[in-house]
Amino acid sequence: MTLVIGTDEAGYGPNLGPLVVAATAWRVDAAPDDLEQRFAAVAAEAAGLWGDSKQIYKGGDGFAALERGALAGLALAAGSQPARWSDLARVVGCPPELELPEQASLAAVTLPVAADRDDGLTTSLGSRLAAHGVALGAVRCDIVTPAAFNRLLDRGLNKSDLLSQVTLELAAGLIIGGEPIVVWCDRHGGRKRYAPLVARHFSAPLVQAREETSARSAYAVPAEHLQIEFSVGGESRTPVALASMTAKYVRELAMRAFNDHWVRLMPGLEPTAGYPVDAARWRREAAVAVEQAGIGWDAVWRRA
Repeated sequence: MTLVIGTDEAGYGPNLGPLVVAATAWRVDAAPDDLEQRFAAVAAEAAGLWGDSKQIYKGGDGFAALERGALAGLALAAGSQPARWSDLARVVGCPPELELPEQASLAAVTLPVAADRDDGLTTSLGSRLAAHGVALGAVRCDIVTPAAFNRLLDRGLNKSDLLSQVTLELAAGLIIGGEPIVVWCDRHGGRKRYAPLVARHFSAPLVQAREETSARSAYAVPAEHLQIEFSVGGESRTPVALASMTAKYVRELAMRAFNDHWVRLMPGLEPTAGYPVDAARWRREAAVAVEQAGIGWDAVWRRA
């Protein structure tokens, strides 16, 4: 049996809204060398449901498809589909109350937002995966609010270090010893060398670099029976794809609550996805509302 963990993020580039890092943990009745073949079968079983979130959700289109796939994964991991924000937070291991001005709007979210509820899909998919010796054991998220993001910057982390720290802490928290472990991560920005980070977060005295190229950085940690790699296009593997979809879904729920909150305070304010150019527009237009709310910009605006 091999433990496989896939990780990805959503919201690395924006100035508004949280950075969300997600991880999925799977148990596979196969040796590490046979995982690609097993997950190719999983990808075929879940075709049209799980995939690269950037392909499923494009510029606001496809939210229902994104939600359907993300909720299917959460239901498989938890045994039932979350019906509200607090349920989702419990499944992914996040506090239901976050350090966000829009927390009340987020707490009021009921699920699903756009997709049809389909509990039968979860049962069917779980059985089909089991036939390939694959089981989804957990889906986890770390939601880094703007206030938390800025505090980490103040402690001396740069943006890339911050992403790597959050990702590897999330992955390490899913590891149970005693079996081979494979961790697949999407590439963190332009970083190519991860050995010191792997050593620190997995408490590893020895990390062997297997490959460090522009496409892939791969390492072995012999003491932990651990293999970990960071790849461009990692979403081609189902564990990373589902992590990508989950991170994007959670961030989109947060941004819907963000826009709902601020539009209520300032009717007519145009919603934003939080990316730099439009975020600058939003900051100019929302300045009065933020000031009247008595909230410092560090609680709203990510500085890098």
